[in-house]
Amino acid sequence: MRAESSAAARTGAFIAVAVALFCIQLDFFALNLAIPGISAELGVTVSAAQWTLSAYMLAIGCFFIVGGRMGDVFGRRGTLLAGTALFAAGSVGCALAPGLGPLVAARVAQGVGAAFVFPVAVSVITNTFPEESRTKALGAVFGVANIGTALGPFVGGGFTEGPGWRWIFWLMAPLSLLSLLVALVYVPDSRDTSASRELDLLGCALIVCSLATLTTAVERGDAWGWNSARTLGLFAVAAVTGGLFLVRERLTRHPLIDLRLFRNIPYVLVTAMGTLSNMGYGVTVFLATLYLQGVRGLSPLLAGTVFLAPALLVALSGPLGARLARHMPPTAVMALAGGLAGTGMYALTEVSAWWLYVPVFAWCGLGLGLGWTYSGVATQQVVAPARAGEAAGVLLTFMVTMGAIALAGAAAGISAMTPQRPPEEAYDAIMRLGGAAVLAAVAVVMALRHRLMARGRVAAVPSGPDRAP
Repeated sequence: MRAESSAAARTGAFIAVAVALFCIQLDFFALNLAIPGISAELGVTVSAAQWTLSAYMLAIGCFFIVGGRMGDVFGRRGTLLAGTALFAAGSVGCALAPGLGPLVAARVAQGVGAAFVFPVAVSVITNTFPEESRTKALGAVFGVANIGTALGPFVGGGFTEGPGWRWIFWLMAPLSLLSLLVALVYVPDSRDTSASRELDLLGCALIVCSLATLTTAVERGDAWGWNSARTLGLFAVAAVTGGLFLVRERLTRHPLIDLRLFRNIPYVLVTAMGTLSNMGYGVTVFLATLYLQGVRGLSPLLAGTVFLAPALLVALSGPLGARLARHMPPTAVMALAGGLAGTGMYALTEVSAWWLYVPVFAWCGLGLGLGWTYSGVATQQVVAPARAGEAAGVLLTFMVTMGAIALAGAAAGISAMTPQRPPEEAYDAIMRLGGAAVLAAVAVVMALRHRLMARGRVAAVPSGPDRAP
């Protein structure tokens, strides 16, 4: 069922969704620079304080698919409201947390709320705006959200050095409440009318268990040891429950994920490139943070200021992707983004002078930001609007889960290399490897697309909801 698309509904939906996604992006990227402040105030180690990030990533990664499908089945408006309310409550809980345990619990609540908001927010726009303006609206929404990405490091560093890290969460609470109130008044409801109002609860349990154990093993593997019984046991549980989930989805009448989604070649290619771009973005931000503070000796506030240049171009990547989509098929836009990202990551390791480092960092941010931002727009172009939430949930799950694996791999690589070489050389080696991987993926995607076009299986020009890749 498509929502009523009055002008008021479209404006209200845009504001509610944009503010909600802005909060989620700002919250995540601000807290990275606040970890030392959290560690000092709560009297815990930096490693223990990292659980404030890990718990959030764990929760958000596990519930993307559930949240997206709940919106399609039970109604996107109600799911958006519930997720926004939970995120706001979690923000207040974080701000008031007396110790690490309550803070981590509140971060889990935030993560679950964000996991419901993100895929449903995308599908709300898809189902509220008509096809001729949908891509532009999605691009603008991601543009606003990416302003949060841009401001995150600056806000996190500024609050950590100023009034304290708790103010990051106090900022989230009223903004989330604003989004909630606007959504309550203006966002119309829509859902997949072809779907029964039944949720595959066993499928939900299996996918959450699989993703939770996988993410925990990846997050803690370096600390516990990759060959330890705990790490290997978690990987085994993740593999078994993941396999059972796939079997369940093939047999049940009302699957959480329609596995035929993966026969949609444009969707698979866009999801793969978006996931790789997000992995590159996470690793680049992580390595640049270590470089700026550990090698350059910058304070959190100054490091956050350096991040403004690439982050502002990330913010512009949403509208840019929407504009490019009018003239290029989705995978061509993704390949362009990958080309910019891969060359930018590699070039970043070759410069040290500030007058060159900052613009190259910005160039890198544009490519990576365009890649992971536009994938959210592109997947909505190549699936039916009725399954928009499901498609967005699957995409986001891949992006977050593989992003966590990439970060864990980068941390493990640094640990392995630093005894034999300076940290800066380890950072450069990992960055070059990431850039090469992105460029190789671009070549594979474009070669595959060319082959499919030669066989006549896809058209050369995009056209409608099932457009060419």
